[in-house]
Amino acid sequence: MGIFIDKGNTAFESIRNSDFVDKSGILEILNNNLNTSHRYVCVSRPRRFGKSVAAKMIYAYYDRKSNSDGLFSDLKISKSGSYQKYLNQYPTIFIDWNRFSAEDKSNVVEEAQKIVVADLKDSFPFLKEKNSLMSALEEIHKETGDRFVMIIDEWDMLVRDVDEKTQKKYVNFLRSMFKSNTADDVFLLVYMTGILPIIKTETQSALNNFDEFSVIRPVKTAQYYGFTKSEVETLCKKHDLSFERMEHAYDGYIIGSEKSMFNPNSVMLAVEDGGYDSHWSKSASFTTIEHYIEIDHDNVQQKIIKMLNGESVTVEVTSFRNDMKNIDNSDDVLTLLAHLGYLSYDPETLTVRIPNTEVAGEFRLSIGRAGWGEVSAALNDSLTLINKTIEMDAEYIAEAFDKYRFESSSIIKYKDENSMSCAITLAYYAAKRFYKIFREQPAGKGFADMVFIPLPKSTRPAIIVELKHNKSAVGAIEQIKNKNYPVALKGFSQRIILVGINWSKRKAKHDVKIEVIDN
Repeated sequence: MGIFIDKGNTAFESIRNSDFVDKSGILEILNNNLNTSHRYVCVSRPRRFGKSVAAKMIYAYYDRKSNSDGLFSDLKISKSGSYQKYLNQYPTIFIDWNRFSAEDKSNVVEEAQKIVVADLKDSFPFLKEKNSLMSALEEIHKETGDRFVMIIDEWDMLVRDVDEKTQKKYVNFLRSMFKSNTADDVFLLVYMTGILPIIKTETQSALNNFDEFSVIRPVKTAQYYGFTKSEVETLCKKHDLSFERMEHAYDGYIIGSEKSMFNPNSVMLAVEDGGYDSHWSKSASFTTIEHYIEIDHDNVQQKIIKMLNGESVTVEVTSFRNDMKNIDNSDDVLTLLAHLGYLSYDPETLTVRIPNTEVAGEFRLSIGRAGWGEVSAALNDSLTLINKTIEMDAEYIAEAFDKYRFESSSIIKYKDENSMSCAITLAYYAAKRFYKIFREQPAGKGFADMVFIPLPKSTRPAIIVELKHNKSAVGAIEQIKNKNYPVALKGFSQRIILVGINWSKRKAKHDVKIEVIDN
């Protein structure tokens, strides 16, 4: 059994032995591209969105040394007319660049070629000693007539975080492989996957003969990125889990025509654990968002604050060069964060937003560490703040908001009740773990400023917050009662906490009044 060729299908067999959501339809797209001018395909997607699962599936399907019918016969691809025609028909090479993640990456391209060529020699003993992988494949093709399917996982490892010289060497290697005069003779299909789309040189892709698909532009591959609503509903029924809580934590991605996509890795971990924790930070990541949110091009910080408050932000995605080092403006920052899975891009409105509470938690932690003054302080204290609210500690709440001093913030200014609502939503941010939070929620005879509805099976009380500017907290409580806001929460919770918050510019202090009613 080889390392890069003749690997067998055990990797995909292991995947099939656990819960598996059928995404095999992507194989029909690849079958249609096989041995055509569209044979070069790059599908980029965020970490934890099934890159390696798809790559292992594709290898198991094409590898001629495997017998994979038993792994695919019950999947969607088996219904395709092309299924049997291409099943286990070709010599297939699988290269995972993580395998070559040495600390010193300056010679990785040369060393990797030697290692792969040595593995090829075990399957093709006539192969002469060569340093060039493409030369080896050309010799094999000339001697046997074999044409290859090549799968490259983590293709972008050597463009993400390396010096310019190493990056250029790697891109030139890829060009020598896939843009050479003999590439179409050697390759029937090339499938590359990674986090980033192919790096741009000036305004076009460095490998412009590739068909590229990404979370920004998935086209016909959209349904294969995350889990759909119906797929997650099926998993929840099978494992007796709350779909509503799964949706709250992991849904929210718009990917092309798919308007409701879930983070697949987080869903599967929730299925395994039987809970709805944040799994984002539990798996190692090659980077964090802290560096990028500190690059304050074009008011990046203000745009992130808007998104933390549930708003969408307009973004121009075409200027991004698919390079994590050359970040020139806020559009580049936000586009990169979309490729990394921290934001969801809507191609119809040309906007990005934070998709769900799991990812929002990463922003909260990153901003808490980043030192954004009173915003960081409020986010760090937000779990205590929601608990003190439930305990009806009005004095603590008032002192906390006085301490944050949002009025002096360079990011948030109290101009009216709406701007107060933005600031106070941030301060209560940790509540998103336990509540659905609505601003300007229809209730009774008007609109409540903020409503906290507990998630299913929660024992926490519902909360209504009414805000006033240069008026009184008592008046805010009276408005909640007079306009009968609690009627909208009937059935959600047996107790409702009423919170009135007033900011007095003259006194430069917050006044807080808290009451509780039975529902």
